[in-house]
Amino acid sequence: MSAQVTGAQALVDSLEAAGVEVMFGIPGGAILPAYDPIFDSSIRHILVRHEQGAGHAATGYAQASGRVGVCIATSGPGATNLVTPLADAQMDSVPIVAITGQVASAAIGTDAFQEADIRGITMPVTKHNFLITDPREIARAIAEAFHIAGTGRPGAVLVDIAKDALTKMTDFDWPASISLPGYNPIMDPTVESIRDAASLIAESKSPVLYIGGGMIKSNASAELMKLAELTGAPVVTTLMALGSFPDSHPQHLGMPGMHGTVAAVTALQKADLLITLGARFDDRVTGKLSSFAPNAKVIHADIDPAEIGKNRIVDVALIGDLKATINALLPELKKKFESSKPDLTEWWSLCNGWRTKYPLGFDEPTDGSLSPQYVIQRLGQIAGPDAIYVAGVGQHQMWSSQFVNYEKPRTWINSGGLGTMGFAVPAAMGAKVGAPDTVVWAIDGDGCFQMTNQELVTCALNNIPIKVAIINNESLGMVRQWQTLFYNERYSNTDLHSKRIPDFAKLAEAMGCVGLRCESKEDVDRVINEAMAINDRPVVVDFSVHRDAMVWPMVAAGTSNDDIVIAKSMAPIWDSQEL
Repeated sequence: MSAQVTGAQALVDSLEAAGVEVMFGIPGGAILPAYDPIFDSSIRHILVRHEQGAGHAATGYAQASGRVGVCIATSGPGATNLVTPLADAQMDSVPIVAITGQVASAAIGTDAFQEADIRGITMPVTKHNFLITDPREIARAIAEAFHIAGTGRPGAVLVDIAKDALTKMTDFDWPASISLPGYNPIMDPTVESIRDAASLIAESKSPVLYIGGGMIKSNASAELMKLAELTGAPVVTTLMALGSFPDSHPQHLGMPGMHGTVAAVTALQKADLLITLGARFDDRVTGKLSSFAPNAKVIHADIDPAEIGKNRIVDVALIGDLKATINALLPELKKKFESSKPDLTEWWSLCNGWRTKYPLGFDEPTDGSLSPQYVIQRLGQIAGPDAIYVAGVGQHQMWSSQFVNYEKPRTWINSGGLGTMGFAVPAAMGAKVGAPDTVVWAIDGDGCFQMTNQELVTCALNNIPIKVAIINNESLGMVRQWQTLFYNERYSNTDLHSKRIPDFAKLAEAMGCVGLRCESKEDVDRVINEAMAINDRPVVVDFSVHRDAMVWPMVAAGTSNDDIVIAKSMAPIWDSQEL
């Protein structure tokens, strides 16, 4: 029999056995017993300044590295501060495990000091969660948590451990294998479904490969390239899929959705077949669902059966891992194409016409102020396709998706489904830890930055030299855009005054970073290059940009994708004759 250890030691031993190399957290009363063995552990613990930062850092780490991210917090407010990152990770199918302390088991349910039913609170926003009151269950729960988070459709898992379970003695027994009744992710689609999908593709005259974030989760970009070049079909990549297929590839029409390219949005609307791979027909892509791709048949490939038919009825369901699915589809499709490969010349003529007529672009401000789109475009060109770009949420996020070229998977990290402001700085911190030899730029808004910038202290103290570009339009920019378009320019509570208070460069310096400013187009390249040359500390650049720049194209919420607009007039670019 093995020597007995405390539950806390069993927890740390379990995390080591699960292969954890780094975790982000803050100690507190209920989790404190675990922090004693953490002191001697091989695991690198990064002490963040807020639990929300720990959760988003775990997400950034997972997105950049492909591994399971880990965060740790105490009970009550420590645990509830993880709710937003857990919901964020779950919405975007990111594998993270959160460890939280809980009050002693005898006190559970008594409204004890710093007690919160975090298992109940997070049940709707996690893939699974545990409450552990017996130290003998710790190793099994941790093993299962990592298995659940990282297999099938990845997601967020929480393990809540009562304080007395951490202090009691137990035998450490790491399970040799995991078998969970009812949890058996399907990895391989059926032969019949593959044949049916190949038949539909072989019959299609105007197909579109509609690619979602699942492509990156399954590491199937190489397989996607083979499929795209075999079919010759246009490719669109959603906000969560940018980088899964090179932006520079001639078959890539760009990003679909509310702020997607005209070519991508219109191709989906006019397609006769959507080859949907790892996407979920999100409302930001479909617009008014009843009018989305009205004449298209649908092949839907996803590892999560619950997504099939959830928003759109499908003609062929391919349930399984995308890498396995595409590898099964390729030979069947080659066989079909031997007898009948569709001619897509006319379809490409249409797609190229839309792409040529309505390319992505932006107008320079007439008052001589700095264009935010230009800043982001130059940042992408100077930092290049090997850098990782992490965005907050809002206009700067959309411009980052539009004006940086993504050539490789795991180079674009953002909060897609939940749309969490304050995501960028802590997620960039996690990404830099996960990819320490890669340049990591957080592209943030002045609103987002003021929510979580305290994690720059964490970066400075832990030698995590991220770079931050603040796109400072002194406003909650996306909300202001909506107020301009839909609320008669009544700017209620969107003015942040951030070109006066705070002084972002001084704030950066106070947190141990280098603070830089840029206010003119002539200085953009020089300042970006100056930031690129500093690699021993975090760098923050305050780009003072034009206040009323807008994100175009745009499909207004609740409207049809056919009503896509490219100017403040909000006049649809298409009429019934053109479509």
